[in-house]
Amino acid sequence: MPGLFSVEGKTVLVTGGSRGIGLMIARGFAEAGANVIISSRKAEVCEAVAAELSTVGSCVAIPADLSSTDGAERLAASVLARTPRLDVLVNNAGATWGAPLESYPEAAFDKLWAVNVKAVFRLTTALLPGLRAAASADDPARVINIGSIDGLRVPWMEVYAYSATKAAVHMLTRSLAHQLASEHITVNAIAPGPFESKMMAFALDDPTTRASIEGQVPLGRIGRPDDMAGTAIYLSSRAAAYLTGAVIPVDGGITTRG
Repeated sequence: MPGLFSVEGKTVLVTGGSRGIGLMIARGFAEAGANVIISSRKAEVCEAVAAELSTVGSCVAIPADLSSTDGAERLAASVLARTPRLDVLVNNAGATWGAPLESYPEAAFDKLWAVNVKAVFRLTTALLPGLRAAASADDPARVINIGSIDGLRVPWMEVYAYSATKAAVHMLTRSLAHQLASEHITVNAIAPGPFESKMMAFALDDPTTRASIEGQVPLGRIGRPDDMAGTAIYLSSRAAAYLTGAVIPVDGGITTRG
């Protein structure tokens, strides 16, 4: 079955690709022979990471702030000006906010709705011309949304807006999958558990807290970069050409506990 999991030569955009889970995915695609575009807010960081990834594969940077509709549309325009076809869109850029229940600010819902949900929708729709140009019945174009297990079960932290918006990402994934299937564009989501990232650093950098989190994972460890990259590559390869509308927990089994 040669090439079943190959993404070689595919053009891939990864938002939030300069750190954390986005960087894990971008590096995996670059090492697998894809032509990678990464985007993130901070231009200097984005350019530096793209230069680093260029040592292991093909990667360029297009900095963008996805907290507004204009930012999403400008990024889409820049991508389509560079390449008329986009094989894979990874909507990874996101934000979180934790605070006690009675002091949880309304601003958290406004910010996280804009970044975690609206940006996914606006960027996907703005990039449809490129996705349609790449799509075929045998090899659909792919959209991969990064959700969270906190959108599948009640989180152990007080992150009310985050968990609500990630649940929204999962439902948006299913809605887009249904709408775009006839155009040979698949839409799936990955729901990560604990991985090394800026969002999780406050917990994972503390040995006691880290051990506690590992103890909640049936497989007994924190996620590794290959765990995340491998799932994204699978969803983008011929192996997943018949899969759409799925939300895949990559969590070491945490969601098996409900």
